[in-house]
Amino acid sequence: MCQKCDREKFYITTPIYYPSAKLHIGHTYCTVATDAMARYKRLRGCDVMFLTGTDEHGMKIEEKAREAGITPQQFVDNIVLGEGGVKDLWKLMNISYDRFIRTTDDYHVEAIQKIFRKMYDNGDIYKGAYKGMYCTPCESFWTESQLVDGKCPDCGREVHEAEEEAYFFRLSRYADRVQDLLENTDFLQPRSRVNEMVNNFIKPGLEDLCVSRTSFTWGIPVDFDPGHVVYVWVDALSNYITALGFCNDRYHDYEHYWPADYHFVGKEIVRFHTIIWPAMLMSMGEPLPKHVFGHGWLLLDGGKMSKSKGNVVDPYLLAQRYGVDALRFFLLRSFPFGSDGNFSNELLINTINTDLANDLGNLVSRTCAMIAKFFGGKLPAEQAADPEKDDELIAMAGSLHERYEAQMEQLSFQNALAEVFKVISRANKYIDENEPWKLAKDPDQAPRLARVMYNLLETVRICAGLLVPFMPDSVAEIGRRIGAERMDWDSLCVYGLLPADAAVTGGDPLFPRIDLAKELDELEAIHQAQLRAALPEKEFEPIAGDIPFDVFCQSDLRAVKVLTCERVKKSDKLLKFTLDDGTGEERQILSGIAKYYDPEDLVGKTLLAIVNLPPRKMMGRESNGMLISSVHKEKGEEVINLIILDDKIPAGAKMC
Repeated sequence: MCQKCDREKFYITTPIYYPSAKLHIGHTYCTVATDAMARYKRLRGCDVMFLTGTDEHGMKIEEKAREAGITPQQFVDNIVLGEGGVKDLWKLMNISYDRFIRTTDDYHVEAIQKIFRKMYDNGDIYKGAYKGMYCTPCESFWTESQLVDGKCPDCGREVHEAEEEAYFFRLSRYADRVQDLLENTDFLQPRSRVNEMVNNFIKPGLEDLCVSRTSFTWGIPVDFDPGHVVYVWVDALSNYITALGFCNDRYHDYEHYWPADYHFVGKEIVRFHTIIWPAMLMSMGEPLPKHVFGHGWLLLDGGKMSKSKGNVVDPYLLAQRYGVDALRFFLLRSFPFGSDGNFSNELLINTINTDLANDLGNLVSRTCAMIAKFFGGKLPAEQAADPEKDDELIAMAGSLHERYEAQMEQLSFQNALAEVFKVISRANKYIDENEPWKLAKDPDQAPRLARVMYNLLETVRICAGLLVPFMPDSVAEIGRRIGAERMDWDSLCVYGLLPADAAVTGGDPLFPRIDLAKELDELEAIHQAQLRAALPEKEFEPIAGDIPFDVFCQSDLRAVKVLTCERVKKSDKLLKFTLDDGTGEERQILSGIAKYYDPEDLVGKTLLAIVNLPPRKMMGRESNGMLISSVHKEKGEEVINLIILDDKIPAGAKMC
C-alpha cells in the first residue's frame, strides 16, 4: 500500500525493445496488453507505475550504424525518437506509460556500472575466456546442445563461433534457488512455461553466463577494466530497477514500487527473465519481482512475425484504416494472452464487424437514436418498470464488475471482454423483446418506454466503463453521447446512477461496418505495392550474342560442397574455398566475393562450379575452377550472389 494515500501499489513493465528495426504488431500486442492492465489498475484506484523503454546497446546496433554511416547513438536516436519510431508508435497506440527508459540514459549507465561492480565484489563475477556459439541478431550465446539444427533456438538464424576474454556471472551458483522459485511458487506464469525452463535450461546443468564483451565497443564500459563492455542482458534486465532509482540519483521510488507486480514478456525471453534476472537479484540481495508472465506470439501464416522474415504486419497501417481502439480491442479480444494466436486481416475485420459494429456500436446508436426520436433526446423522469422483463438485464449489468474483475486479475483479457459482450448481447436482445417502436405508438406506454430506454443507457454506461482499459477514446465518446458523468470503478459497481432524465447526443457510427471482400482486396494491393517499393532498383547486363551449343556443352558444371572457407590475407576481395567435388580429392577455388559473404556462413553450403577450367594463380594461390554467381547492379553498385543449391544434391553431381 502507498503510505501517503492508502492506495494499492502496482508496478508493471513491458520488455524494453531492441530498436534495430521497425516495430510490428507483435511488439504492439505486448505493450497494449500491459497498457490495458495498467489502465485497469488505475480504474480500480491503484497507485500505478507502468514502465517501458528501449534496449539500445550491442553488436547488432554497432554494425547497423556502421552500415548506415552514422554513430550508434544517432542510429538509436532515429529509431526511438524519429518519425515512425518507438515513441511515435506508443503515442499512436495510446500507451499510457508512466516512465520510459533508454539504456543509453546517463543515469542507467551509471547504475549498471555499480550493479556490475556489486556482483563482482560479491564474488559472483569473475574473468575468464569465452568460446561458444553466438547469435548476433539475438545478442545471445548458446551451447552446442541448445542449438536447433545447428542454428539459434530463438530466431532460427545462423550462429558463429566466438572466442574472447570475458567476465562471467556465477549463474550456476543459483541453480537450486532458481529451480525452487520456479517449481514451488507462482513466480512464472502461465504455469505451463515452468517445465520448459527447468527441463531445458536448469536440469541439464546451468552454465555460468558470459556478462562482458571485448569484440565491440557499443555498450556500457566495465569501469574497472577498460576494453570490456557489459553484456546486453545484464544491461537490459536491470532497467526494471534503475528506472526507479536503484544505484542512481535520477529517481527515488525504488523502495516505493519494487518489487514489480508483473513483468510482461514474450515467451522467447522468458529464460532471461526467470533464470538470469532472479539470479542477479539474488546476488545483490534484492527482492525478486512477484510475477513474470510469458505471453504467446502472434503468428502469421503459421510462423512468428519477424522483420527479417518479411512477414510483419504494420500497426500504423491497421490503426489508420480501422482506428486505434479497434486495433487495441482486437488484439486482446481475439487471442488468449498466454497462448500463441494466428493473426489474419480477415479475423481482424470480422472481429470489428461482429463485436464493435454489430454489437457495441449498434447498441449505442440504436439507443441514442430511439431516445432522440421518441423523447427529443431527453428521457422523462416518469418511468415504469416491469420486473419480469427488466430484472435479468439489470442483474447481469449490476454484477458484471464481479465477473470482469475475476478475469482481469487472472490476466484473462479475452475472458473479461467476453463477460462484457455477454451483457451487450443481452441488451440488444432486450431491445427486440420490448419492441420500443411499438411502445412509442401508444402514449399510455410512454413511462414504460422511458424505463426501457433508461435500462439500455445504464447498461451501456457500465459496459463501456469496463472497456476503458481496452478502448479509452471510444469509451470517452460513448460517455459523452449518453451523458454519463461518472464512469469510475465505484460507479461501475452500482446499477442506476444515471439520472432518470438523462439526455443523449447523436453522432456518426462509432465503428462503421467494413466490406470484407473489398477490404481484403485493398489490403492485398497495398501489400504488393509495399513489396514492389521495397525492391532495390536493379540493373542487368544485356544478354550476350549466341554461342555454338557444343561450346556451351564443353563446360563441366558440378555441385560442390564447401568444406572450409577463409579470407585470403592481403586481399579485400578473395575468399579461399576448399571443396568436395565428388572425386575424393579436395578442390581449391578462389572467388572474389569477400565483400558479400562472411566465410563462416558458407561452410557446409552446396554451390555450383565449373570444374574443367585450367588452373590459374590469384594472389600467389592456385584456383582450380570457378564458382558460379549472379551479378547485377543496385543503385549503381555491383552485387554478387553465389548460386546456392539444395543440400540434397550430392557433391559431384553434374548440372545439365
